[in-house]
Amino acid sequence: MRLSAMGDVAMTVPVLRAFVKQYPEVKITVVSRPFFQPFFEDIPNVSFFAFDEKVKHKGFLGLVRLFNELKKQDIDAFADLHNVLRSKVVRTLFALSGKKVAAVDKGREGKKALTRAENKIFEPLPTMFENHCTVFAQLGFSIDLTQPEFPKKAVLSDDLNAMVGNPEKLIGIAPFAQYGAKVYPQDLMQEVITELSKKSNYTILLFGGGKKEIEILDAFAAGKSNVINMAGKIKFKQELELMSNLDVMLSMDSGNAHIAAMLGVKVVTLWGATHPYAGFMPFNQPLSNALTADRKQYPLLPTSVYGNKIVPGYEDAMRTISVSDVVAKIEDNLEP
Repeated sequence: MRLSAMGDVAMTVPVLRAFVKQYPEVKITVVSRPFFQPFFEDIPNVSFFAFDEKVKHKGFLGLVRLFNELKKQDIDAFADLHNVLRSKVVRTLFALSGKKVAAVDKGREGKKALTRAENKIFEPLPTMFENHCTVFAQLGFSIDLTQPEFPKKAVLSDDLNAMVGNPEKLIGIAPFAQYGAKVYPQDLMQEVITELSKKSNYTILLFGGGKKEIEILDAFAAGKSNVINMAGKIKFKQELELMSNLDVMLSMDSGNAHIAAMLGVKVVTLWGATHPYAGFMPFNQPLSNALTADRKQYPLLPTSVYGNKIVPGYEDAMRTISVSDVVAKIEDNLEP
């Protein structure tokens, strides 16, 4: 069970791919929001159970109903990869019915130590992938993530091919995040896009959503024939198909980074108030692909696990990540 957020749900996918490969006799039922079902559709032995938060599974009685519906599937063990009130209720009901249960440890103490201003302990914490593996190990299934497998690139429909053409190099850019402290400044992102667009063999796809983001992406793409704003033009499943065909994705510390990584795409990430040491580095990516704000200039970094804390004087921390470094890192990842 993992209900949200998008990036966190995406981070379960590489673990489940490894699980079903190493334990092909085990059937897994993923409980999550319906929107995330496409993440799991091509994983063998994995079925999807849609969580209906607004009607059927709303409130305590709804969670009891969810438990009873799951129980009919002869569940032997319950892995709580969320560890919030809703999942705790369902987990407790499974435990009371005599089933094995385990829950993810989010490592809150370590994260506090990493992000606090005084006596900061600047050391890498276990990744969320490792934390998920620990849950399954507690249920009797040790998982090895060292030889990951990824889905094949999606065969693009005629409509998608018409949109993107037949580029030599396909670059994705997802320039937004939930919190502003994780977003690369718009003027610098415009410079990155402008520099990349100068290469005629590059096609750059921009990803985002919502009216305001679409307007910003339109401005980024204006006057550049090889920069295409995909936001608002295609469905989520089509976005996944396009992303699987990228040569590299540039993303903030956000859900798009984890989606691209779960598809086996090279991902370059930009980090402001947050830091990959908190355990949210995209799957199977080298630490060198994470460009972080300068801690010499901003020694309190990271100031937050999720980027939701604003520290006075740190508003321009991401400006210490240079446009030239971002472009160079993308082009390094385009090389064979």
